[in-house]
Amino acid sequence: MRYYPDPARDIDLRRVNRAIEEAFAEHARGHVQMPPKLYVTLEKGDFRTMPAYIPSLGIAGVKIVNVHPGNPSLGLPTVMALTVILDVETGRPESILNATGLTDLRTGAAGAVAAKYLSPKRKVRLGLVGSGRQARAQVMAIGQELSITEVLVWSRNRANAEKFCEDPLLPECRSEDLKTVCDCDILVTTTPSREPLVMDRWISGGTHINAIGADAPGKQELDPAILRRATVFVDDPAQAIHSGEINVPIAKGLFDPGRIAGTLGEVVIGRKGRKSPDEITVFDSTGLAIQDLAIAAIAMGSAEAIDLPFL
Repeated sequence: MRYYPDPARDIDLRRVNRAIEEAFAEHARGHVQMPPKLYVTLEKGDFRTMPAYIPSLGIAGVKIVNVHPGNPSLGLPTVMALTVILDVETGRPESILNATGLTDLRTGAAGAVAAKYLSPKRKVRLGLVGSGRQARAQVMAIGQELSITEVLVWSRNRANAEKFCEDPLLPECRSEDLKTVCDCDILVTTTPSREPLVMDRWISGGTHINAIGADAPGKQELDPAILRRATVFVDDPAQAIHSGEINVPIAKGLFDPGRIAGTLGEVVIGRKGRKSPDEITVFDSTGLAIQDLAIAAIAMGSAEAIDLPFL
C-alpha cells in the first residue's frame, strides 16, 4: 500500500479539468457506481463518506471528508479529507491519499467545467462571494477555460477579501461590496451561509452562477427567486435535493425539484445546455465521489509516495 502525503502540489490544472469533465460525462452515461454521500453530524461540523467506482478508469474507493466552518480560527482548514483507493480485483487497500488539497482542486475543476459549457462569453468578469481556499481554486481552474479580465471579491471580513487580492497569481482583482460583486458574467459562491446572501435583483440576464457553498442540509447562498427564473443544473439530483443550493427552497416549497434542467454531465455530453445568451444559469455543486476518484488517478501517477506495509 502507498501513502501520498501531499499529491495536489504539482498537478496540472488543465489535466484535472479534463479528468473531472470526463467523470461527469461517465456519470451522465450511467457508467459509474456512486451512492449518495452519507453525513454524520458533529457538534461543530460534520463529516461525510463518499464511495464510488469508475470502471473506465479501473478505480474504486472512498473519501472521508469533514466540513468545520470554525476551523480557520484554529489554524486548520475548513475542509480536510482522506481518500482510500481499493484494488478493483481483490478489494485490497491500494493507496491512501491526503485529499485536502485534491478536494479543493476537484471542486474548482467542476466549477471550471460548468463555466466552460454554460458561460455565454469567453472573456468574463468573475465575481466571488467568499474569499477562502475554494474561491481561489475556482479562479485558477476557470482561468484554464475562459479569459478572466477582472476578479471582484466580497467577504464578510473585508480584510480577508483584500488579502485574497494580493495573490500575485490571480488576474486583476479588487474587493467590492456584495451588490457590486454580483454585477459580473460568472458568479461563484463559496460560503457556509445558511441564509441567502445573493439577492435576485442583483443578478442580470446572461449571468452564470456556480453555487458551491451549500453542501449540506440547511445551507443556502442564493435568493430562491434566482432559482425560479434560472435554468438550474446539478451535479447529482439526489445529492442536490438533499444538501445542495436547492435543498432549503425545496423544503420550504419555493422550488420544485421537477424544474431541475439536468446534470452537468448531461451538459458535457450535449444532451442539455444553455438555450440563449440572456438566460441565467446555475450550477448547483454538492461534490461527487467520482470527482475524487478521477483526481486520485492523476495524483497516483504523478506524485511521490511512501510505501506502507499492509500485510
